[in-house]
Amino acid sequence: MIMHVSPDRSSRRKTIGNYILGVSAFYHDSAACIVLDGDIIAAAQEERFTRKKHDHRFPENAIKYCLFEAGISLDDISHVAFYDKPFLKFERLLETYLSFAPSGLPSFLKAMPLWLKEKLWMEDSIRKSLNGYEGKILFPEHHQSHAASAFFPSPFQKAAIITMDGVGEWTTSAWGVGSGNNIHLRKEIHFPHSLGLLYTAFTSYTGFKVNSGEYKVMGLAPYGEPRYVQTILNNVMDLKEDGSFRLDMKYFNYCQGLTMTSQKFHDLFGGPPRKPESDLTQRDMDLAASVQAVAEEVILRTGRHVGKETGEKNLVLAGGVSLNCVANGKLLRDKVFDDIWIQPAAGDAGGALGAALFTWYQVLDGSREVDGVHDLQKGSYLGPAWTDLQIEEYLTACSLPYQRMEEDQLIEAVAHAVDDGKVVGWFNGRMEFGPRALGNRSIIGDSRSVTMQSIMNLKIKNRESFRPFAPSVLLEDAEKYFELPVPSPYMLLVAQVQGDRCTVMTKEQDNLFGIQKLNIPRSDIPAVTHVDFSARVQTVDGKHNPRYHKLIKSFKDRTGYGVIINTSFNVRGEPIVCSPQDAYLCFMRTEMDILALGNFLLFKEDQPILSEDRDWREIYELD
Repeated sequence: MIMHVSPDRSSRRKTIGNYILGVSAFYHDSAACIVLDGDIIAAAQEERFTRKKHDHRFPENAIKYCLFEAGISLDDISHVAFYDKPFLKFERLLETYLSFAPSGLPSFLKAMPLWLKEKLWMEDSIRKSLNGYEGKILFPEHHQSHAASAFFPSPFQKAAIITMDGVGEWTTSAWGVGSGNNIHLRKEIHFPHSLGLLYTAFTSYTGFKVNSGEYKVMGLAPYGEPRYVQTILNNVMDLKEDGSFRLDMKYFNYCQGLTMTSQKFHDLFGGPPRKPESDLTQRDMDLAASVQAVAEEVILRTGRHVGKETGEKNLVLAGGVSLNCVANGKLLRDKVFDDIWIQPAAGDAGGALGAALFTWYQVLDGSREVDGVHDLQKGSYLGPAWTDLQIEEYLTACSLPYQRMEEDQLIEAVAHAVDDGKVVGWFNGRMEFGPRALGNRSIIGDSRSVTMQSIMNLKIKNRESFRPFAPSVLLEDAEKYFELPVPSPYMLLVAQVQGDRCTVMTKEQDNLFGIQKLNIPRSDIPAVTHVDFSARVQTVDGKHNPRYHKLIKSFKDRTGYGVIINTSFNVRGEPIVCSPQDAYLCFMRTEMDILALGNFLLFKEDQPILSEDRDWREIYELD
């Protein structure tokens, strides 16, 4: 039996000031945050508590946690900020239906009951969900929330802003400028013309799940050739030099139907959509490579245009498209901007944070101080933590064998285990906000291993073999391994592995296609080197996560390598673990060797057999 363990209560102290509760909900990735006079106190996605991935429901558990972390009650909240304007969304729904009537009737009828029951009356719904909250409720526009989440936590006093996603109310892309405590969006692209929805259409067409499989398309792209780029640009998309575009809607079905693509789309690209979980073909890989290339071109053209129009040397990004770390890396290397800062929770979850910050800075005219170097995101370690006492109470109550160690002893033991080829679940400190594990809810392994990618994909994560793993590297060593001139603390930039570390491919290896490329070691850190010699890098500076920095440093002291594998602590379809219970269950359901919970080590061979009524594969829907 797994007992409930609460986060650490020891440091909760109420402070006088303006507490603002930010909320995103009812589409996907609902979340909550609390901001005190511009200071981010807490933020978390609802999925981490309910264990339902991309949970869209009102984030009552995330709100309870945020209030707890701040040491306050709802009575102390001065403003609630919701991340978009429901009436504008409803206007889009109605106008879209009228534009495509009668073909859009099925999707319209499916959407209406929820809108008429709940979404149109959002203010009443929020007040009811917050036990009759009587304070002010604000509704920034969706892309204002994204822009605020990008600019206000950034280190820049002034910067250009680009936001791109599927769709907010009407806007799908926007750009503008942030200065001091103010953001101003100057240009927008409106629905149905959307880079995010174009990418999602190809995600669906290649057999992956909408709103969660887009990163798989990005990871699959290097296995293919961009053979369909001109097909897309000649037929599907009219792309202008400034990055603006229009889509030919005869190829899509998302305005009027319940699918993303139309029969004309299928005819254009040579057949019906791939069935989920079926074997990947070279065509699927080429489609992924093509839509990735088109997305990169749109983003590069937009960046160049925005740089020219604004004259700014710094850029901030948010919106779901900004999680495309390959495109982000190319935009950085394009050198239009000196520096780029990307909101780690760039998708809808981050909208909760943006709405709260928009309220403090732009509505309440709150003061904002930055130094041009350090951001205000606190490493994105904004979720709950557990003390060693609480962890030990849990382990003891469940009669689980463990070894308690001092921090340095535990770090040395874990570094030794990783060097010995073991896979370690690493649970420490406050949970990360956003889709990336950044060293507090991570599974770690040896970046030098030629077999570790396959082992971790198939035996630990239970996911597709083609998907790459990311490196966590000491910031001071980053340029020894990667062509990365700036820090990348949030794993949102892809960089090339340094050429002198890469393996020279034979002519035979160079001519391999698709998945045949997978098992060819490409560098002296093969487990984190993708087939195109790239890596999605997390730099670790020790400021916000000194324990994780010490772990990598200990591994370097043993091996000479200041870089390890870091992947999120979960299995396929499961949200990243939140609590010690979540971590232990995930540890026991997989072939991980060791679990580090705070200052406790658990070895798989010592643990009792896990007894469960259901197979976990039935609990978590495959993403």
